[in-house]
Amino acid sequence: MIRPSEGLTRRTWLAASAALPAASASAGGAAAAPRLAPADSLGGAQFPDIQGTYLDAGSVHPFSVGAREAVKRYLDSRAMNGRPEGYEFGPLRQSVLARFAALINAAPGEVAYIQSTSAGEQMAVTALGLPEAGGRIVTDALHFFGSFHLYNELERAGVEVVILPIRDGRILMSDMEAAVNDRTRLVAVSAISTVNGFQHDLKAVCDLAHAHGARVYVDAVHAVGSTPIDVKATGVDMLATSSYKWLMGDMGLGFIYARADLIPQLKRPQAGYQQVAAFSSHAYPYDPPGERLFVTRARDDATGLFAMGTFSNTGVAHLDWSLDYIRDLGVEAIQSWRRPIIEKARRELPRLGFEPMTPEDSTGPLIAFAYKDARQTFSERLKRAGVQVTLGAHRLRVSASVFNTPADIDRLLEALA
Repeated sequence: MIRPSEGLTRRTWLAASAALPAASASAGGAAAAPRLAPADSLGGAQFPDIQGTYLDAGSVHPFSVGAREAVKRYLDSRAMNGRPEGYEFGPLRQSVLARFAALINAAPGEVAYIQSTSAGEQMAVTALGLPEAGGRIVTDALHFFGSFHLYNELERAGVEVVILPIRDGRILMSDMEAAVNDRTRLVAVSAISTVNGFQHDLKAVCDLAHAHGARVYVDAVHAVGSTPIDVKATGVDMLATSSYKWLMGDMGLGFIYARADLIPQLKRPQAGYQQVAAFSSHAYPYDPPGERLFVTRARDDATGLFAMGTFSNTGVAHLDWSLDYIRDLGVEAIQSWRRPIIEKARRELPRLGFEPMTPEDSTGPLIAFAYKDARQTFSERLKRAGVQVTLGAHRLRVSASVFNTPADIDRLLEALA
């Protein structure tokens, strides 16, 4: 179990964190006043079973006690031995969707369940009529590396793809201004880069794209739940995220957002039965006669545009608890809790020869460092010490969540040294 450092209680640590300057909203909308939860809500209370030092929530977030109990309640309802009293899963699905929408300041009709962030990006591209419509796509080298296969394929299909370079750990707006023109159909960026935690000024990106008639897609998997993000204030057109990182859920369930006024202009990427608003048949016994055997009508919201077939009910049950936990803590309080942890890593790792990759003004949950042959050099050493971070061939990434404290950075430093 990860514990606060000796002599520092969760209550005093929370008080110290709350005294720090308010975080900027560079990943999304304006920051609200911090909402501080009871002291035992931050720290390890909901994550008592973590073994060793886990600084890798940006890869997969651990399960909380509360979320596991929520999933068990759902599983009990499926045991066919009597549903838990008052448990109705249909309304729960809609409630979770609405609570996710509220987290990004969207309307429930602007969001839909999908499988993953990558599925959402593919849907966004197809909804814009690409590659058939042609034109230009602008993205950058700090976008999710798994997306470059998609853009390589679109380039082979005839779409012009421009990938902006990294300069001092950033994507410069001057480079984006030079790349976005009236032929641009899509600007695709990550709100917070999985590579190094760089944060785009989403409003500036959207204002630029919209001035040229382009749309903006945002991969928000490292932003939603960790950093304030407001789709209305920023003007984002489409956004996708998954549950298993900062929403503290599980794999196999994500969300896609599309602006309400944009939905009627988008092409339906695929057709699935979850989209259906009305269905009538004229083929079965006692059906009334009809010219067509089956008549369907799709919903006119994001679900009617993007939803497909079944999705993870256990994922929904998990989020039923986790979304309330995040809301009750407040994203700003989560930011304040982890900031000293990230800053300690920023200050101390360079003393061991690690080269900072993350801009100093980044306020997200990730910080990365370059180190030649990092995986080869440190993998076994960290494993023996029981310390988990993200290790690339030449990169080490620390990601901190609500159960971490600065003492975890001490354990990382000991293992690296």
